[in-house]
Amino acid sequence: MKEFTLDVEGQQRLNDYFEQIGGVLGKEERKASFAVYAMGLLGEGTRKSMEPIASRACPDPERVDAQHQRVQHLVTDSPWSDRDVRKEAAQYALSAMTRREAVTHWVFDDTGFLKQGRHSVGVQRQYTGSAGKVANCQIGVSLTIATPTQHVPVDFELYLPRCWTEDPERRKEARIPDNVQFQTKPELALNMVERALENGVAPGRVVVDTAYGNSSKFRRALRRHGLPYAVAVNSTTKVWQLDTLDRRRGGRSLSVADYANEIAEAGGFRRTTWREGTKASLSARFAARRVLPIADEGIARAEREVVWLLIEWEDGESHPNKFYFITGSKHMTRKQLVREIKQRWRTERAYEDLKGELGLDHFEGRRFSGWHHHVSTVLCCYAFTVAERARHFPPTAGGPSRSDAHTFAA
Repeated sequence: MKEFTLDVEGQQRLNDYFEQIGGVLGKEERKASFAVYAMGLLGEGTRKSMEPIASRACPDPERVDAQHQRVQHLVTDSPWSDRDVRKEAAQYALSAMTRREAVTHWVFDDTGFLKQGRHSVGVQRQYTGSAGKVANCQIGVSLTIATPTQHVPVDFELYLPRCWTEDPERRKEARIPDNVQFQTKPELALNMVERALENGVAPGRVVVDTAYGNSSKFRRALRRHGLPYAVAVNSTTKVWQLDTLDRRRGGRSLSVADYANEIAEAGGFRRTTWREGTKASLSARFAARRVLPIADEGIARAEREVVWLLIEWEDGESHPNKFYFITGSKHMTRKQLVREIKQRWRTERAYEDLKGELGLDHFEGRRFSGWHHHVSTVLCCYAFTVAERARHFPPTAGGPSRSDAHTFAA
């Protein structure tokens, strides 16, 4: 997230935005503590946990402890609604983002929060892509909404392993609400789908990796909600091969990996570039075929939806190695299909900004509500920065005026 500046009008927008969020928080002391905490996250401090933020915000050393207690109460114990605050923030950012271009994608992903010890809610040894290995960490599942040029994360869920949801002592220690039970990552993502639709977020194509795309239940739920998708699936996923773009019957059943190898032997892969990188074009070899997924339990074969199978063969790999199901018209081109599945870079960039600039992974509390309150405040800060960027750098406009400017690290 590049540094940007706020002129006098921008500073007023920030004040108005905090008032808008404050209207959801309710009590005056919550509004004041929220403003302190949010400004601490937006500011330039290296460590963005509660105590350092309180120290930077309070010029009187004798009052730092009281300031810290107020911030801690807001984040850890205060009973404000994460959903309502996140809804307000999302609407604020999306209003600015969609003035000139429409929502195109919903990207779900998860990220790790590395931790020491075993007392932080949801922590256990588990794989996280953030570290690229099994580590002692929490996992958060997120939803990022994207237009062609902007993106904003609007929701997060903490993944709670069974060792937390089924342990009464740990539940009590972390103050996990009674109605929160074990849910898989795809189930958490579907919760966010329902919330986003209820909140009036414009629909977009859902983009996910194999942790979500492998679930036929997840894919069916997306279609019931009217959402197209571009999802990664495992190499062992079975499909029925179709002889024509429209044929629903006939054809062999085989794994997507076996199908890919047959296509490769026939010379059916073509190089496709999807984006210009900082040093070179991003490209690989791809092939696309219309198929019928086999693992759609409970749906008659004749009633199932034909999807695109997009196969990626990365440079340096001896065989095609990535596989995707994509819903959409039979007239979609290979380049269109490739660009759909490559939208996952949005959430990777969002995580980089959230952690590197706004202290997403700096929270040191241990409670369930504290984690969600912290994340909600971070999302509010990101929403404001995205709205400012959309105003300063619209798709067809030049750069902003920087007179009378105040600088933020985010």
